[in-house]
Amino acid sequence: MGRMSDSPAPLADPHLVFDAAQGRRDLVILGSTGSIGTQAIDLVLRNPDRFRVTALSAAGGRVGLLADQARRLRVRTVAVADPDKAPALREALRERYGAGEPLPTVLAGPDAAAELAASDCHTVLNGITGSIGLAPTLAALRAGRTLALANKESLIVGGPLVKALAAPGQIIPVDSEHAALFQALAAGTRADVRKLVVTASGGPFRGRTRSELADVTREQALAHPTWAMGPVITVNSATLVNKGLEVIEAHLLYDIPFDRIEVVVHPQSYVHSMVEFTDGSTLAQATPPDMRGPIAIGLGWPERVPDAAPAFDWTTASSWEFFPLDTEAFPSVGLARHVGALGGTAPAVFNAANEECVEAFLAGRLPFNGIMDTVTTVVTEHGTPATGTSLTVADVLEAETWARARARELSAEATAEAHA
Repeated sequence: MGRMSDSPAPLADPHLVFDAAQGRRDLVILGSTGSIGTQAIDLVLRNPDRFRVTALSAAGGRVGLLADQARRLRVRTVAVADPDKAPALREALRERYGAGEPLPTVLAGPDAAAELAASDCHTVLNGITGSIGLAPTLAALRAGRTLALANKESLIVGGPLVKALAAPGQIIPVDSEHAALFQALAAGTRADVRKLVVTASGGPFRGRTRSELADVTREQALAHPTWAMGPVITVNSATLVNKGLEVIEAHLLYDIPFDRIEVVVHPQSYVHSMVEFTDGSTLAQATPPDMRGPIAIGLGWPERVPDAAPAFDWTTASSWEFFPLDTEAFPSVGLARHVGALGGTAPAVFNAANEECVEAFLAGRLPFNGIMDTVTTVVTEHGTPATGTSLTVADVLEAETWARARARELSAEATAEAHA
């Protein structure tokens, strides 16, 4: 396979796949009871000749579903992050397995997912939500596994750490936008790339001004027009924080400068992202909104999985629209570019503060516009972070802890002021 140029290969390079082993692949699925995990399992069950799951992990909130998955896939090991859920998981497994059937080994605790990520397999799908996915990402890379990365936060908060460990082509992105860029980049050399164009649906509040967003409700923010996702990711889509995170992720994955990464609003969510080449050509990757396609790229590349997701019906008329981003109503992308350029612990502070503010919004303690106002304050107070090769996991965790605490303080102050 050719490389995109003579310069160091990007983390995600479709021309240079870390391990293109043929035959059935053994998989570890982290976050198996979430949206990405359940769709990945659906794909595996429809392609038993291509994939076999050896281990599953989940947070522990849905032990019944986790036990069902373990039984159906006949995995060797199951893990829960919450150790208090381990007894319930073991009981659920006993209820589902027949007499004399060997039960899978149960691991429990905050390090369980990372232990699975380093276990014997071909590919680790990291579908965990949040920055807690960093440790499993690093464990999978250290162990030499191909990493199908759906946990964008681990790359955001630990970018230098991930880049130091990952071999060229070892990471295959699973986000729909980055899977689209990954595929479009295969059409040219790295030197031919002029810009990356990341598409955004615009969320439920596309077209609203900042003042019109002041009083939006939790229910309105969770009513995404095209995607069915968890509450945190859905709110991130409403604020467009998710798009800011994806800009940082694209910069880290493909080594493209921030000033050559654009965001465009595309309400239909048919075009998942585009690559503009120096000759003026733009290649767009398009499918109906369905995450099974990007998941199949992550698990099967460089081979494609037939019928992984629905295709377009070209006999039916449709309209595809594109609009510029309203940076005043949605300042999150600009702030993300700022913290991405700062590097070091700044992206971790941005992400952690946002997670706390989203939780406060969902609980009714913070208004919608207060999410980005508070995150901006936390990022500003953090100042210029320590950068360079000296960054450690401890640095990231310390920065996150501070950012979460400060975001909670500011959210509480906002609540007190609102009720004064």
